[in-house]
Amino acid sequence: MDTGLLEVPGARLYFEVRGTGPALLTILGGGGDAAMAGPLAEALSAHFTVITYDRRGASRSPLTGPLAEQRIEVHADDALRLLRAAGSGPAYVFATHSGALIALDLLARHPERIRRLVAHEPPAFDLLPDAAHWRRLAQEAVDVCHREGIGPAMRKFGEETGTAAPPEPDPGLPPWVRDMLTRIIANMETSLLYEVRSFGAFVPDARALRDAPLVLASGAGTRGRLIHRATLAVAEHLAVEPVELPGDYVGYLRSPAEFATALRELLPS
Repeated sequence: MDTGLLEVPGARLYFEVRGTGPALLTILGGGGDAAMAGPLAEALSAHFTVITYDRRGASRSPLTGPLAEQRIEVHADDALRLLRAAGSGPAYVFATHSGALIALDLLARHPERIRRLVAHEPPAFDLLPDAAHWRRLAQEAVDVCHREGIGPAMRKFGEETGTAAPPEPDPGLPPWVRDMLTRIIANMETSLLYEVRSFGAFVPDARALRDAPLVLASGAGTRGRLIHRATLAVAEHLAVEPVELPGDYVGYLRSPAEFATALRELLPS
């Protein structure tokens, strides 16, 4: 595995590169970082040059400007700069949760850079019939975070959205997992305070994405949950038929080999 740093406006991006073959960029959401995509990247590395990274403001990608409300298009520009730095032609992209929103914006504005995007469970809550409720929840979680801290805020947000906060690092876990969990827990406050509201309000550009090389996917283990409803809403908005991938919202981490096999079937050689 090779690692590097890429200077971008307002941040310094940490990235990792594994494998050989066509470029495949992964974009994670929430507090996730490159290590969270590491097992999937290893499983794909025999077939692709897999690029994983920490998004701006998370883990080893510090902001070099002031902390402020994050914008999808700025994160999409970061992904574009990573692809350009890789020096490859059009790349495959696997993106999940808020990373999928970022990738949808990247595909809409720079279709020439993407061979095919697999967008996994994009949380475009503003497309839901009860969008006002989820906007209020995001604001309430931010308010709770300011008053009581990130723990109570994440519990409130997680109870309604069906997503669990990362567990505390257990001494019995492998060192790389403990380190990853420590970083992700530290990332959660920034994600909640500066991403949840603006990212949840993002609506993909249906006109720009018409006939785009796009696969919209949800986890088999999230049927009926909020994130599945959001995926179906995006599918209707973009007039595409969603597919299922193994596992739940972190199936790529829980069962990376199985997930990689299913993902490869969606990426034509």
